[in-house]
Amino acid sequence: MVKLNNGDIYQKDWDALRAYVYEHAFELGDFTLTSGKKSKYYFDGKQVTLSPEGAYLLGRILYHKIKDLGIDAVGGITIGADPIAGALAAVSFIEGMHRLKLFIVRKTPKKHGKFKLIEGPALEAGDRVVVVDDVITTGGSIIEAIKAVRDAGCEVVKAIALVDRCEGGTENIKSLGIDVDPVFTINDFL
Repeated sequence: MVKLNNGDIYQKDWDALRAYVYEHAFELGDFTLTSGKKSKYYFDGKQVTLSPEGAYLLGRILYHKIKDLGIDAVGGITIGADPIAGALAAVSFIEGMHRLKLFIVRKTPKKHGKFKLIEGPALEAGDRVVVVDDVITTGGSIIEAIKAVRDAGCEVVKAIALVDRCEGGTENIKSLGIDVDPVFTINDFL
């Protein structure tokens, strides 16, 4: 397997993933988004992140984005972040980054067992984390995850999404002092 340290490989993966997103996850029409906003287009990120090809390409691209950041963990709000974190962890392991932990932030703490808000291998104070999601609109899901992992004592290094709809979410996340690095923006598709 070729290591992901070559810009040409990254560009090839980016182009392939863009085509995959366009074919399988991008639709024109009338939609109501999670935020309640109305939209003339929709990204169904799960059509990408829950497919073998889409997950693999996204995992490779995200690995390229984080490999030099000294990251300890990756995750975000369930369910958008779950397959993304899994894809990144799998590619990272193959590439030799064996210590990367995954986490899932629940929308509400579990009501039984250990009553956890954050699932997965225990995050430790000082862990450097990347928060992921499939689509940024208002940034609400990523911000919720950032607050949860910060409350656990972690340092959020970056937020990454498959697609940024460019509707203010990136600015909302950046206002918390977090670098935002989407794979695509809406401008890559319109």
